[in-house]
Amino acid sequence: MEATALDSIVLNFSATSITVLNAVLAVVMFSIAIDLTPSDFRRLLYTPRALLTGLASQFLLLPALTFLLVLATQPQPSIALGLMLVAACPGGNISNFITHRAGGNAALSVSMTAFATVGAIVMTPLNVAFWGGLYAPTRQILQTTKIDPVSVAITVGFMLVLPLILGVTLKAVKPALAARLRGPLQTLSMVIFLAFIVLALANNWDLFKRFASSVAMLVVLHNALALTGGYGLATLTRLSPYDRRAVTIETGIQNSGLGLILIFAFFDGLGGMALVAGFWGVWHAVTGLGLAAIMNRTKAPR
Repeated sequence: MEATALDSIVLNFSATSITVLNAVLAVVMFSIAIDLTPSDFRRLLYTPRALLTGLASQFLLLPALTFLLVLATQPQPSIALGLMLVAACPGGNISNFITHRAGGNAALSVSMTAFATVGAIVMTPLNVAFWGGLYAPTRQILQTTKIDPVSVAITVGFMLVLPLILGVTLKAVKPALAARLRGPLQTLSMVIFLAFIVLALANNWDLFKRFASSVAMLVVLHNALALTGGYGLATLTRLSPYDRRAVTIETGIQNSGLGLILIFAFFDGLGGMALVAGFWGVWHAVTGLGLAAIMNRTKAPR
């Protein structure tokens, strides 16, 4: 298969589909934020080691490991940049649910998601520009698209940070209302998100079948690298097994939904990138739930 065959395809996503995905991700972040209080953040500032380890694992270690994976495997340029973009995104929203299922520190997971989401305003465009610029084939794509870091930051801010602020504010001002909304909002948003993934696969099924072999194994390797890297760094920093589970899962569950939106907003839905983000969206849920089932067999010491 020629490289241009994959790099030139554009997936079938309408403007309405992207708008719906934007709204769903905002609702998911809002439903997570209404679990948080300002005291949750203050507590982590007094005992920051686990939080800092998690953020370093996501924004420093994983992008570096991804770059090494790209150098070792030499994938097609759009696939390489897709891997880099996913690695540059903050942790996925389902990481909180999966950490809870794994018997890990769910409060730490929620806080890592929150801090990483705010940090993504700077770190996501910075990591994409830095690591993508170091690799010649992906540097050509970045030069062609002329991605604007400020525009990426604004997109991340409106999609993720604004709902986060609104959710925390609602919890502080109207705790009873926040408690009533939390469950239904999380259920509704996850159902809509899964439905979106199913419809996206259906609309692009021929392309997914045609190019699956090009990206599937790389996504599997990339996700395994993320989980292993998170666990390794948490072990090196001597976190408790309880916190270690949260850091491991938070690193291995990336916000591929955000990745898809950025791909369609700034890269015109470039085929290889979108396929990577799409496969990530499915695969990390499979490995996350499987890992949680294994971890939950034993109670993690705190």
